[in-house]
Amino acid sequence: MPMAAQAMLLGGNVRVGLEDNLYLEKGVPASNAQLVEKAVRIIRDLGGQICDADQARERLGIA
Repeated sequence: MPMAAQAMLLGGNVRVGLEDNLYLEKGVPASNAQLVEKAVRIIRDLGGQICDADQARERLGIA
């Protein structure tokens, strides 16, 4: 998750998933839902905004 925070601070986009992070924290297995919740919390704590699915599609040009 440190790289998610760094990406957000540098104006990038954040993605999460079990292929990137198997653990929520040291020794604690993660679920996708937990990883999303943690990323959302980090982004909001840093002043970022969260896109919903429609906004994400539009940003990616796949709307």
